[in-house]
Amino acid sequence: MTCVSKLGLGTVQWGLPYGVSNRGGMTPKEIVAAILAEAQRKNITVLDTASLYGEAEAVLGQNSLAPFRVITKTPKFATPVITGDQVSFLFRTFQQSLDRLSVSQVYGLLIHHADDLLVGGGEKLVAAMTALKDKGEVRKIGVSVYDGEQIDAVLRVFRPDIVQLPISVLDQRLLTAGKLARLKDEGVEIHARSVFLQGLLLMTPDEAPEYFSPLQPLLRQWHAAAKVQGMTPIQAALAFVRDIAEIDIVLVGVETVAQFRSCVEDFAMAPRFDSAGLACNDPHFVNPALWKTR
Repeated sequence: MTCVSKLGLGTVQWGLPYGVSNRGGMTPKEIVAAILAEAQRKNITVLDTASLYGEAEAVLGQNSLAPFRVITKTPKFATPVITGDQVSFLFRTFQQSLDRLSVSQVYGLLIHHADDLLVGGGEKLVAAMTALKDKGEVRKIGVSVYDGEQIDAVLRVFRPDIVQLPISVLDQRLLTAGKLARLKDEGVEIHARSVFLQGLLLMTPDEAPEYFSPLQPLLRQWHAAAKVQGMTPIQAALAFVRDIAEIDIVLVGVETVAQFRSCVEDFAMAPRFDSAGLACNDPHFVNPALWKTR
Protein backbone atom coordinates (compact mmCIF):
# COMPACT_ATOMS: atom_id res chain seq x y z
CA MET A 1 0.00 0.00 0.00
CA THR A 2 1.40 3.37 -0.98
CA CYS A 3 1.54 6.07 1.64
CA VAL A 4 -1.37 8.10 0.24
CA SER A 5 -3.58 5.07 -0.36
CA LYS A 6 -3.48 4.53 3.41
CA LEU A 7 -5.80 7.55 3.64
CA GLY A 8 -9.56 7.07 3.79
CA LEU A 9 -12.42 9.57 3.84
CA GLY A 10 -14.84 9.88 6.72
CA THR A 11 -18.22 11.20 5.62
CA VAL A 12 -20.11 12.22 8.75
CA GLN A 13 -19.70 15.94 7.97
CA TRP A 14 -21.26 15.29 4.55
CA GLY A 15 -24.51 14.33 6.25
CA LEU A 16 -24.47 16.24 9.54
CA PRO A 17 -22.95 19.45 10.96
CA TYR A 18 -20.23 17.56 12.84
CA GLY A 19 -17.15 18.30 14.91
CA VAL A 20 -16.16 20.61 17.76
CA SER A 21 -14.40 22.94 15.27
CA ASN A 22 -17.10 22.81 12.57
CA ARG A 23 -18.24 26.31 11.57
CA GLY A 24 -19.68 25.65 8.12
CA GLY A 25 -22.27 22.92 8.73
CA MET A 26 -22.86 20.13 6.19
CA THR A 27 -20.70 19.95 3.08
CA PRO A 28 -22.74 20.77 -0.08
CA LYS A 29 -23.32 17.75 -2.30
CA GLU A 30 -21.60 19.32 -5.30
CA ILE A 31 -18.45 19.75 -3.18
CA VAL A 32 -18.73 16.11 -2.09
CA ALA A 33 -18.82 15.09 -5.76
CA ALA A 34 -15.68 17.12 -6.47
CA ILE A 35 -13.88 15.61 -3.47
CA LEU A 36 -14.78 12.09 -4.60
CA ALA A 37 -13.49 12.81 -8.10
CA GLU A 38 -10.23 14.07 -6.66
CA ALA A 39 -9.99 11.04 -4.35
CA GLN A 40 -10.34 8.72 -7.32
CA ARG A 41 -7.50 10.54 -9.08
CA LYS A 42 -5.34 10.15 -5.97
CA ASN A 43 -6.15 6.41 -5.60
CA ILE A 44 -7.84 6.95 -2.24
CA THR A 45 -10.57 4.35 -2.13
CA VAL A 46 -11.96 3.87 1.40
CA LEU A 47 -15.16 5.76 2.26
CA ASP A 48 -16.48 5.43 5.80
CA THR A 49 -20.15 6.22 6.34
CA ALA A 50 -23.09 5.09 8.47
CA SER A 51 -26.86 4.95 8.57
CA LEU A 52 -26.68 7.34 11.55
CA TYR A 53 -24.75 10.01 9.59
CA GLY A 54 -27.82 11.96 8.54
CA GLU A 55 -27.89 12.37 4.75
CA ALA A 56 -24.35 11.07 4.16
CA GLU A 57 -25.33 7.76 2.53
CA ALA A 58 -27.86 9.46 0.24
CA VAL A 59 -25.33 12.13 -0.74
CA LEU A 60 -22.75 9.44 -1.56
CA GLY A 61 -25.33 7.50 -3.54
CA GLN A 62 -25.66 10.38 -6.00
CA ASN A 63 -22.14 9.53 -7.19
CA SER A 64 -20.58 6.48 -8.83
CA LEU A 65 -19.11 4.47 -5.96
CA ALA A 66 -17.64 1.71 -8.14
CA PRO A 67 -14.04 2.92 -7.59
CA PHE A 68 -14.43 2.95 -3.81
CA ARG A 69 -14.46 0.54 -0.88
CA VAL A 70 -17.51 1.71 1.06
CA ILE A 71 -17.93 0.91 4.74
CA THR A 72 -21.21 1.52 6.52
CA LYS A 73 -22.52 0.68 9.97
CA THR A 74 -25.47 -0.74 11.82
CA PRO A 75 -28.00 1.37 13.71
CA LYS A 76 -27.71 1.79 17.46
CA PHE A 77 -29.78 -0.88 19.22
CA ALA A 78 -29.25 0.11 22.89
CA THR A 79 -31.33 -2.72 24.31
CA PRO A 80 -30.49 -4.97 27.29
CA VAL A 81 -30.80 -8.06 25.10
CA ILE A 82 -30.60 -8.69 21.35
CA THR A 83 -33.61 -10.57 19.97
CA GLY A 84 -34.98 -11.39 16.56
CA ASP A 85 -36.48 -7.90 16.43
CA GLN A 86 -33.03 -6.30 16.46
CA VAL A 87 -31.76 -8.79 13.87
CA SER A 88 -34.66 -7.88 11.59
CA PHE A 89 -33.91 -4.20 12.16
CA LEU A 90 -30.27 -4.78 11.19
CA PHE A 91 -31.27 -6.46 7.91
CA ARG A 92 -33.81 -3.72 7.20
CA THR A 93 -31.48 -0.80 7.82
CA PHE A 94 -28.68 -2.48 5.88
CA GLN A 95 -30.95 -2.81 2.84
CA GLN A 96 -31.88 0.85 3.25
CA SER A 97 -28.17 1.69 3.30
CA LEU A 98 -27.61 -0.20 0.04
CA ASP A 99 -30.56 1.62 -1.49
CA ARG A 100 -29.35 5.06 -0.38
CA LEU A 101 -25.83 4.29 -1.56
CA SER A 102 -27.16 2.94 -4.88
CA VAL A 103 -24.96 -0.16 -4.59
CA SER A 104 -25.60 -3.91 -4.39
CA GLN A 105 -22.78 -4.64 -1.94
CA VAL A 106 -20.31 -2.85 0.33
CA TYR A 107 -16.75 -3.50 1.40
CA GLY A 108 -17.53 -3.36 5.11
CA LEU A 109 -20.34 -3.42 7.66
CA LEU A 110 -19.46 -2.47 11.22
CA ILE A 111 -21.38 -2.63 14.47
CA HIS A 112 -21.64 1.11 15.15
CA HIS A 113 -21.84 0.78 18.93
CA ALA A 114 -19.68 -2.02 20.29
CA ASP A 115 -21.75 -2.34 23.47
CA ASP A 116 -24.60 -3.74 21.32
CA LEU A 117 -22.42 -6.83 20.84
CA LEU A 118 -21.74 -7.21 24.53
CA VAL A 119 -25.29 -7.65 25.85
CA GLY A 120 -27.18 -10.93 25.92
CA GLY A 121 -27.78 -12.21 22.42
CA GLY A 122 -25.06 -10.02 20.91
CA GLU A 123 -23.82 -13.01 18.96
CA LYS A 124 -27.06 -12.82 16.94
CA LEU A 125 -25.80 -9.58 15.39
CA VAL A 126 -22.56 -11.30 14.40
CA ALA A 127 -24.55 -14.15 12.85
CA ALA A 128 -26.67 -11.67 10.89
CA MET A 129 -23.63 -9.84 9.53
CA THR A 130 -21.97 -13.14 8.70
CA ALA A 131 -25.08 -14.10 6.71
CA LEU A 132 -24.78 -10.87 4.71
CA LYS A 133 -21.12 -11.68 4.12
CA ASP A 134 -21.98 -15.19 2.95
CA LYS A 135 -24.52 -13.70 0.50
CA GLY A 136 -21.81 -11.51 -0.99
CA GLU A 137 -23.48 -8.26 0.07
CA VAL A 138 -20.65 -7.48 2.49
CA ARG A 139 -16.99 -8.32 2.04
CA LYS A 140 -15.80 -7.69 5.61
CA ILE A 141 -17.56 -7.33 8.94
CA GLY A 142 -16.39 -5.65 12.09
CA VAL A 143 -16.98 -3.14 14.84
CA SER A 144 -16.31 0.45 15.86
CA VAL A 145 -14.84 0.78 19.38
CA TYR A 146 -13.90 3.50 21.84
CA ASP A 147 -11.42 1.84 24.18
CA GLY A 148 -9.30 -1.17 25.02
CA GLU A 149 -11.90 -2.76 27.29
CA GLN A 150 -14.32 -2.91 24.36
CA ILE A 151 -11.64 -4.48 22.16
CA ASP A 152 -10.99 -7.23 24.72
CA ALA A 153 -14.71 -7.87 25.15
CA VAL A 154 -15.40 -7.93 21.40
CA LEU A 155 -12.62 -10.45 20.80
CA ARG A 156 -14.35 -12.76 23.26
CA VAL A 157 -17.44 -12.64 21.02
CA PHE A 158 -15.85 -12.94 17.55
CA ARG A 159 -12.82 -12.08 15.47
CA PRO A 160 -13.76 -9.05 13.37
CA ASP A 161 -12.31 -8.46 9.92
CA ILE A 162 -12.15 -4.70 10.59
CA VAL A 163 -11.94 -2.68 13.79
CA GLN A 164 -12.34 1.08 13.63
CA LEU A 165 -10.83 2.85 16.62
CA PRO A 166 -9.79 6.30 17.87
CA ILE A 167 -6.14 7.32 17.99
CA SER A 168 -4.34 10.63 17.89
CA VAL A 169 -1.31 12.44 19.23
CA LEU A 170 -3.19 13.03 22.48
CA ASP A 171 -5.06 9.71 22.53
CA GLN A 172 -2.38 7.02 22.51
CA ARG A 173 -4.18 4.66 24.91
CA LEU A 174 -4.66 1.75 22.50
CA LEU A 175 -1.09 1.99 21.23
CA THR A 176 0.61 2.04 24.62
CA ALA A 177 -1.68 -0.67 26.03
CA GLY A 178 -0.71 -3.05 23.21
CA LYS A 179 -4.25 -3.27 21.80
CA LEU A 180 -3.16 -2.40 18.24
CA ALA A 181 -0.55 -5.14 18.37
CA ARG A 182 -3.11 -7.62 19.66
CA LEU A 183 -5.55 -6.81 16.87
CA LYS A 184 -2.82 -7.12 14.25
CA ASP A 185 -1.79 -10.50 15.70
CA GLU A 186 -5.41 -11.57 15.17
CA GLY A 187 -5.21 -10.51 11.50
CA VAL A 188 -7.62 -7.59 11.95
CA GLU A 189 -7.67 -4.65 9.51
CA ILE A 190 -7.33 -1.52 11.64
CA HIS A 191 -8.96 1.78 10.65
CA ALA A 192 -8.01 4.87 12.67
CA ARG A 193 -10.49 7.67 13.29
CA SER A 194 -10.51 10.88 15.38
CA VAL A 195 -6.94 11.64 14.30
CA PHE A 196 -7.65 15.37 14.73
CA LEU A 197 -9.89 14.81 17.80
CA GLN A 198 -12.86 16.33 15.93
CA GLY A 199 -10.67 19.30 15.04
CA LEU A 200 -9.52 20.07 18.61
CA LEU A 201 -5.89 19.45 17.64
CA LEU A 202 -6.17 22.00 14.84
CA MET A 203 -7.60 24.80 16.99
CA THR A 204 -5.33 27.15 18.91
CA PRO A 205 -5.53 26.59 22.67
CA ASP A 206 -7.40 29.90 23.00
CA GLU A 207 -10.02 28.74 20.48
CA ALA A 208 -10.76 25.49 22.31
CA PRO A 209 -14.09 25.35 24.20
CA GLU A 210 -13.96 26.15 27.90
CA TYR A 211 -14.50 22.45 28.68
CA PHE A 212 -10.87 21.84 27.68
CA SER A 213 -9.41 24.45 30.06
CA PRO A 214 -7.66 21.77 32.18
CA LEU A 215 -6.01 20.56 28.97
CA GLN A 216 -4.61 23.99 28.04
CA PRO A 217 -0.99 23.25 29.10
CA LEU A 218 -0.92 20.04 27.04
CA LEU A 219 -2.54 21.73 24.04
CA ARG A 220 0.09 24.47 24.18
CA GLN A 221 2.80 21.82 24.45
CA TRP A 222 1.34 20.06 21.40
CA HIS A 223 1.37 23.19 19.25
CA ALA A 224 4.89 24.03 20.42
CA ALA A 225 6.13 20.54 19.55
CA ALA A 226 4.72 20.77 16.03
CA LYS A 227 6.30 24.20 15.53
CA VAL A 228 9.71 23.13 16.85
CA GLN A 229 9.66 20.17 14.45
CA GLY A 230 8.82 22.47 11.53
CA MET A 231 5.32 21.12 10.98
CA THR A 232 1.78 22.45 10.98
CA PRO A 233 -0.67 20.82 13.42
CA ILE A 234 -2.33 18.99 10.50
CA GLN A 235 0.99 17.64 9.27
CA ALA A 236 2.05 16.52 12.73
CA ALA A 237 -1.31 14.90 13.56
CA LEU A 238 -1.38 13.00 10.27
CA ALA A 239 2.28 11.95 10.43
CA PHE A 240 1.87 10.50 13.92
CA VAL A 241 -0.96 8.16 12.92
CA ARG A 242 0.41 7.45 9.43
CA ASP A 243 3.61 6.02 10.87
CA ILE A 244 1.98 3.56 13.26
CA ALA A 245 2.74 0.26 11.52
CA GLU A 246 -0.36 -1.57 12.71
CA ILE A 247 -2.79 0.93 11.20
CA ASP A 248 -4.07 0.10 7.72
CA ILE A 249 -6.36 3.08 7.01
CA VAL A 250 -6.30 6.62 8.43
CA LEU A 251 -9.75 8.22 8.16
CA VAL A 252 -9.98 11.98 7.76
CA GLY A 253 -12.91 14.30 7.26
CA VAL A 254 -12.66 17.17 4.78
CA GLU A 255 -15.17 19.85 3.80
CA THR A 256 -13.60 21.31 0.63
CA VAL A 257 -11.49 20.16 -2.31
CA ALA A 258 -8.71 22.48 -1.16
CA GLN A 259 -8.72 20.87 2.30
CA PHE A 260 -8.58 17.44 0.70
CA ARG A 261 -5.65 18.29 -1.57
CA SER A 262 -3.76 19.84 1.31
CA CYS A 263 -4.46 16.80 3.48
CA VAL A 264 -3.18 14.41 0.80
CA GLU A 265 0.00 16.46 0.35
CA ASP A 266 0.59 16.69 4.09
CA PHE A 267 0.00 12.97 4.52
CA ALA A 268 2.49 12.13 1.80
CA MET A 269 5.20 14.69 2.55
CA ALA A 270 5.23 15.29 6.32
CA PRO A 271 8.31 13.89 8.11
CA ARG A 272 8.06 11.62 11.13
CA PHE A 273 6.68 13.41 14.20
CA ASP A 274 8.10 12.91 17.69
CA SER A 275 5.06 12.75 20.01
CA ALA A 276 6.95 12.14 23.25
CA GLY A 277 5.21 13.58 26.29
CA LEU A 278 1.97 14.48 24.50
CA ALA A 279 -0.28 11.57 25.45
CA CYS A 280 -3.37 12.23 27.58
CA ASN A 281 -4.87 9.23 29.35
CA ASP A 282 -8.01 10.96 30.63
CA PRO A 283 -10.96 9.65 28.55
CA HIS A 284 -13.00 12.73 29.47
CA PHE A 285 -10.74 14.73 27.16
CA VAL A 286 -9.82 12.20 24.47
CA ASN A 287 -13.16 10.40 24.10
CA PRO A 288 -15.60 12.77 22.31
CA ALA A 289 -18.53 10.65 23.52
CA LEU A 290 -17.78 11.95 27.03
CA TRP A 291 -17.31 15.63 26.13
CA LYS A 292 -19.59 18.20 27.70
CA THR A 293 -18.95 21.09 25.34
CA ARG A 294 -22.50 22.41 25.12
